Amino acid sequence: MRAAVVTNSKFEVTDLPTPIPGRGQLLINVSRCGICGSDLHARGHADEMAELGVATGYDSFMRSDQSVVLGHEFSGAVVDYGPGCRKRWAAGTPVVSLPIVRHGSKPQLTGLSVEAPGAYAEQVVVQESMTMPVPNGLSAEHAALTEPMAVAWHAVRRGRVGKGQNAFVIGCGPIGLAVISMLKAAGVRTVVASDFSPRRRELATACGADIVVDPATDSPWTAPKRGRINGVTDILSLGFDTMDRLRRVPNLPWWYVFRLAHTLNAGPSGPVIFECVGVPGILDQILTAAPPLSRVVVVGVCMETDRIRPAMAINKEIELRFVLGYDPGEFRDTLHLLAEGKVDPSPLITGTVGLDGIETAFTTLANPEHHAKILIDPTSPAVTP
Repeated sequence: MRAAVVTNSKFEVTDLPTPIPGRGQLLINVSRCGICGSDLHARGHADEMAELGVATGYDSFMRSDQSVVLGHEFSGAVVDYGPGCRKRWAAGTPVVSLPIVRHGSKPQLTGLSVEAPGAYAEQVVVQESMTMPVPNGLSAEHAALTEPMAVAWHAVRRGRVGKGQNAFVIGCGPIGLAVISMLKAAGVRTVVASDFSPRRRELATACGADIVVDPATDSPWTAPKRGRINGVTDILSLGFDTMDRLRRVPNLPWWYVFRLAHTLNAGPSGPVIFECVGVPGILDQILTAAPPLSRVVVVGVCMETDRIRPAMAINKEIELRFVLGYDPGEFRDTLHLLAEGKVDPSPLITGTVGLDGIETAFTTLANPEHHAKILIDPTSPAVTP
């Protein structure tokens, strides 16, 4: 099969032996594969990412001097099964899969490990238990976005955003755009998106953002209707106002009211903020500017050492939450949200190339004014997106 192999940051399209599925695995023909920000990082900073993987318990992340087939956002069609499979789907059935396989008892990340070649290729091996048929005639292009949209769905779910809360998305690259789409699918009424790039602001509007802000000229924090909690003094004033009202009721054990509010998690709250930039300094900027009682969900992957001022977050009682990936249930639910038309990922897709166009696509993606998500079609002769 033809595949694009990266070694020491350089791509080469070459012929590789047809993959052989192992026990519990199947082989699929790749229909489409998305280029992910993680792929961009892995190409140029594989060794740093590998060391981080080792520190967190995964020692098989690709190294720069290894020859690896990238690609973990893919859709395809069933070709053949390895031993020990239930053979759930006929040959030709469109499928998607979580990008993870298991060799023996050890998991491997598809497209990010030399042990699990990815989908920048004509074929890829997937785990049968992690594979799902594509429902409702969903296109191969949209099905391939199940993986990045599942990342966003996980972030939104972990953010626990109420429909009436303001949600801020800082950074409108592919993952920020996906978060916007998923926030609107979850019924959040006010989504504020912020990005310096005019092109990305345009795409944020297409994905459903209610307010789109250029932070070079306007503050995202003052764009929506503000709640009662805009500063620390507002929290103190709310305490006074609440106690004044409760004390007017004779013989009321007012502390039970507070206990009930604690039990129901019904106290005052700020907005939920999704950090989707992933560069040093952004997190501290958000902690400084965010209203008190905000929840900050860190989705952007910063690969460098960063600094924040914990006292700033403490004084505002800001909740800081980091998220990664998704679980199989979130992946399945995302696939069905796409297939049922509840989420439209088409604004994210801005170009398609064949295997010979991957080098150009990577170069193009360095400029936010050109593209968001570029897909790879292994059968396409296109060399420019």
